Amino acid sequence: MGTPNIARVPPAAPSLIRSDDAMMQLASWPLTIASRHWRVDPARCYDISIPLDFNGPQPNFFGAARANGAPLVAGSFIGDVRQGGSCNCATYSLTPHCNGTHTECVGHVTGESIGIRSVNVPGFAIARLVTIAPESVTASDETTDPPPQAGDQLITHRALLAALRGTTLLGANALIVRTLPNESSKRQRSYGPEQPPPYFTANFMRALVEANIEHLICDLPSVDRAEDEGRLTAHRIFWGLAPGATTAQHATRPRATITELAYVDDAIADGLYLLNLQVAPFESDAAPSRPLLFPLIPA
Repeated sequence: MGTPNIARVPPAAPSLIRSDDAMMQLASWPLTIASRHWRVDPARCYDISIPLDFNGPQPNFFGAARANGAPLVAGSFIGDVRQGGSCNCATYSLTPHCNGTHTECVGHVTGESIGIRSVNVPGFAIARLVTIAPESVTASDETTDPPPQAGDQLITHRALLAALRGTTLLGANALIVRTLPNESSKRQRSYGPEQPPPYFTANFMRALVEANIEHLICDLPSVDRAEDEGRLTAHRIFWGLAPGATTAQHATRPRATITELAYVDDAIADGLYLLNLQVAPFESDAAPSRPLLFPLIPA
């Protein structure tokens, strides 16, 4: 599917540490996962976010207006050098949940205004990347609430077990799900009601909770069915919130995050990675984000 987006991006580090030094420090980190020793490959870093092009093709979900930008106009000033302005200064409009890669928190379903910034997403997490083929509802005995409809495609616990190929999620606290088929058109796909995208079963989400997965990243626009009568069952299971509950204090996993509308190039192999989940510091339930993956190599 082409060349993956690879960047040499150092981890967050004190300003007095040069980027090269920070990369060397990252490479020296000792990691033990499931009784095996690993080291980080700092020379490679995969960016699995979808760049948000305000003036070009972009993904879209739930019929939201496209993200757009326009030069700031203030009196005689115009924020566009091409139009005679002294500098470029634009005003941007977007819906994070619908216009591109974003990370959301439990505030997505609570009455309280809880911002993703307050979740304190960890700088690094151990993540396992798996590739999963959705199952037809007629081929699966897994379900959710409301029950799947005819023609739906499901991301199931059974498919997760098959993708793990005998390994487990032990030692990881993040899971990245790449779904098949993995066309590059996902970067600019419009997800409409005429062809609902795949979504996760309740069985799948309960398995993640049991495995202590705190951060889920997927290439779908939502972990739930787009039209689900407002249940958001998969979201609620992952955050430990009962059906219909809207009070954050009742959530048993308030620090968990869900990242949607990512894109994982085929050239990035399934396996273990060091995840650097970069999230814009918005005081909102969701914000644009940039998941970066550093490959882990047996030490």
